[in-house]
Amino acid sequence: MRKSNFALRLQPSLLDEARKVAESEGVALNQFINVAVAEKLSALRTESFFSERGARADVPKALAILGRPGVGNPPDPGDELTAKE
Repeated sequence: MRKSNFALRLQPSLLDEARKVAESEGVALNQFINVAVAEKLSALRTESFFSERGARADVPKALAILGRPGVGNPPDPGDELTAKE
């Protein structure tokens, strides 16, 4: 894996807090920042994925599929409904 250097300018209070958290987690500040950036990128990619996927959705077809499961079939063993007590 190729590594590169990047001068990161953080507000002093943010840097202090990041150092405290990294220390409490037992990791280097550099590793903590790398993980934080990776988590943020993952969240943004996930949001983008679901937005794109939702744009292609066929809502009537999905509702039709959701309306048909189990029709005419008994519950699998262990899936039976129990009476409320």
